[in-house]
Amino acid sequence: MRRKSNLSRIWLALACALFCAPIAGKEASEPSAAELIEGLLSGRAPVGGPFELTDQTGHRRTDADFRGKLVVLYFGYTHCPDVCPTELQSISLALDQLGAAAEAVQPLFITVDPERDTSPRLAEFVSSFYPRLIGLTGSLADVRKTAIAYRTFFVKNGATTPGGDYSVDHTGFIYLVGKDGRYLGFLPPGVTPDAIAGAIHAWLGSE
Repeated sequence: MRRKSNLSRIWLALACALFCAPIAGKEASEPSAAELIEGLLSGRAPVGGPFELTDQTGHRRTDADFRGKLVVLYFGYTHCPDVCPTELQSISLALDQLGAAAEAVQPLFITVDPERDTSPRLAEFVSSFYPRLIGLTGSLADVRKTAIAYRTFFVKNGATTPGGDYSVDHTGFIYLVGKDGRYLGFLPPGVTPDAIAGAIHAWLGSE
């Protein structure tokens, strides 16, 4: 318990350092990164909930579409230079390790950059990872609502390149959702494929 508490404090301090300075474009009514992550790490806040977004084929998808599967969910964006591809690759390798058991798992990638991440863009991006990875996008309002439900913070970085490119600051937890749609837990950024596979295997065995 002490180790978990220490890790929680570390992640909360990191969130404050990275995301708590005033950021242009953040609505005053939205929870801060520290508030979102504190609720996630402490277990005192609800996590998850219904959503309705659009997949990489242009079809509307809801959380109910994935009932009966253990969902592995990651929020990121396709123009992310390194962290997001690395995390998705780790999830893909973990599912490969599970072999036939991975048929009971549905990996999802929800963009935090719907302005650029259209369905065609997502289709191109997710094809580089696990074959059954589904990418989801939607209006900024729908994406933000879903992200906040999962205690994920994101904001468009105000700095842009001469070509109009920009980055999106966001937290990077991996979320596990049960076959009944109930939130199970999270894995921190940078976790190994072995650890992801182990966590999925443990939850599959308990459901």
